[in-house]
Amino acid sequence: MPDRLSALDASFLYLEESATVMHIGSVMVLEPPPEGFDVEALARSVGARTAYVPRYRQRVRTVPGHLANPVWVDDERFDLDFHVRRTALPRPGTREQLTELVARVQPRRLDRTRPLWEVYLVEGLAGGGLAVITKTHQAMVDGVAAVDLGQVLLDDAPSSGAPPGTTWRPAPEPSLVELVTGALVDAVRRPPQVLETVRAGAGDVRTAVRRASSTATGLLRAASSAAGPQGGPLDVVVGEQRRFAVVDTALEDYRAVRRAVSGAPRRRAGRGAAARDEPVPLVARTDLHDVVLAVLAGALRGWMLSRGLVLAPSAVVRTLVPLSVTAGDLDDGSAPDRGAGGRGGPPPATEVVGHLVDLPVGEPDPVVRLQRVSFGMRAPGEGRRVGARELAGLAGFAPPTLHSLGVRVAGSLSHRVFNLVVTNVPGPQHPLYVGPVRLAASYPVIPLAAGQGLAVGVTSYDGAVSYGLNADRDGLPDLDVLAECVTDALAELVDVTAGPPGGRPR
Repeated sequence: MPDRLSALDASFLYLEESATVMHIGSVMVLEPPPEGFDVEALARSVGARTAYVPRYRQRVRTVPGHLANPVWVDDERFDLDFHVRRTALPRPGTREQLTELVARVQPRRLDRTRPLWEVYLVEGLAGGGLAVITKTHQAMVDGVAAVDLGQVLLDDAPSSGAPPGTTWRPAPEPSLVELVTGALVDAVRRPPQVLETVRAGAGDVRTAVRRASSTATGLLRAASSAAGPQGGPLDVVVGEQRRFAVVDTALEDYRAVRRAVSGAPRRRAGRGAAARDEPVPLVARTDLHDVVLAVLAGALRGWMLSRGLVLAPSAVVRTLVPLSVTAGDLDDGSAPDRGAGGRGGPPPATEVVGHLVDLPVGEPDPVVRLQRVSFGMRAPGEGRRVGARELAGLAGFAPPTLHSLGVRVAGSLSHRVFNLVVTNVPGPQHPLYVGPVRLAASYPVIPLAAGQGLAVGVTSYDGAVSYGLNADRDGLPDLDVLAECVTDALAELVDVTAGPPGGRPR
């Protein structure tokens, strides 16, 4: 019998019928390609690679009467040209034009009668570059049977040769009798699954989601002890249209902040001798992830103030931060590699869990914001996070897949207990390639939850930290202001920690 969707995967399909789209995406900006690299070459590469991930040649088929969750079946009419598409930007091909295209492409629902993914090759970028936009439904990506499409396309070295031929042949689809028989067999083997499936098929999605996610239990228990989010500029009625913005920052700035607050005290920049003589307080056990969240807290604060909002010192934005956890120690990438091929053997087992943290948008001091974020990210019982170097080297857990798994955790929870989802995944600090073309930058596109106007994806890659801001078009018409506030918040944090008085770091 074909593979059956898990309760969580099925819930993503049911949720999409009554809410926003449930697919994750990425925007990969490429350097100018060599002659001969076009949509046909990309399609050949995609076709060859998806042969190793059978899920990308399968579609969803429902079971009559919702007797069981849907199943994955081979698409006998699989059409690669339908999934790999070509488009172009008008001149001059600016970054703003690219993000507007992403905002229009990403919200379109995927065709349920075909495999649930799409790739767009975007030509016409200024300077002769290209971009690749990917869309993958959350039901597909579980880190085991399928990884995110963005991961499938990337290589550690350029590949200019013709991809190997494939010999894939679709298996015949099961008949209605076989689907019903398989559902009855599963009902005998797993009786509790029957009630859950009927409820999900009848539209009680919350019950299916709640029971599907084992990782959500502890987080919901912790959230129940505190008041849920109460309004705010991020709580909007989410429509079908989007805005998308990207922010490029330097990884060295985050490392400089981490070194400054974790080492000897430095003196605060500012006006007057009194301000310069005030020592910068140390922040114990701070890592790069905390610095990113502190920058986002400062950016949200600046954006809210630009709207004329009055922020109390206690104002926070409750944020769900999916984390990869392990029994290993924290590592920001500067320690010796303990991953595959490094000393100490393969990395320990890793899973993605959810963590609630309150971003202190009411706090005016950037260092105190970082202190509060670091403390909040180390609540008892959450375990220790996998190191960045280990994480980037985990087979099957490249950044695109980890973003997808993070969104799966967010999708398994009630969206009433948090205002914002932030996925932050460390990536490799060496060049990656799509075929023969070097990847210049990569930006995650995180789907919006019902009632939440913003989702943030962050990826570090080859010396850069890149933000993808996905927002409801009507709810956040000033998304460009928020993007500028990210850069300003990072500059402020660097200036008051790692920089000399009154200036940028030496």
